[in-house]
This record gives sequence, structure tokens and C-alpha cells, in this order.
Amino acid sequence: MQNIQITRPKPECYLLKGDLIFSTINKTVLRTLDLKQSPSSITINLQQVGEIDSAGLALLIEWIKFAQAHQKKLYFDNIPAQLTALAKLSYISETDLFTTKA
Repeated sequence: MQNIQITRPKPECYLLKGDLIFSTINKTVLRTLDLKQSPSSITINLQQVGEIDSAGLALLIEWIKFAQAHQKKLYFDNIPAQLTALAKLSYISETDLFTTKA
């Protein structure tokens, strides 16, 4: 298990590293993305995400809802296959949930 590390290499980009699982997600992680103070378009890079479970999916959905509530466009890069499979198991289509930049 690898704890979540969130870095911000650019004001409009966040990079997640580690496992997005129940045991690594807490209130601090929920608040790490400062979407209120971010530009109108934000990208979350998931390239370095290891394991992901339903808690990780729920976290991303929470960030999506928060972004929508604050009129921000939220994009995801490098969506792991495990996350796509988990979303499908939850009857959520990847295109409905995760917006990627073309």
C-alpha cells in the first residue's frame, strides 16, 4: 500500500501518486485539491496511481461534483484500466464520468 501524494506541477494540473483505496483516503485527501482557487480548467493526471478501489472511484466522483458546483471543468489524463473496469462494474460509463482532453 502506498499513501496518496498529490502534487501541483502547474496551477491547472494535479498529479496523483499512490493507491486510491479505502485505507489511504481521508478528509485531508478530500480537501487537497483546492478547486475553489484553481483556474477554470483543471487536469488530474492519474498516471502514477497504483491500486484503486470503490473508495477511490467515490473520491474522484466527489471531486467531479465539487468542480461542477464551482463551475470548473475537470479533466482526467492517463485513466488506469482498473478504474475504467471499476466504473463499468458500477454501471458508470467512462465517457459519462471522466472527461479527457482531446
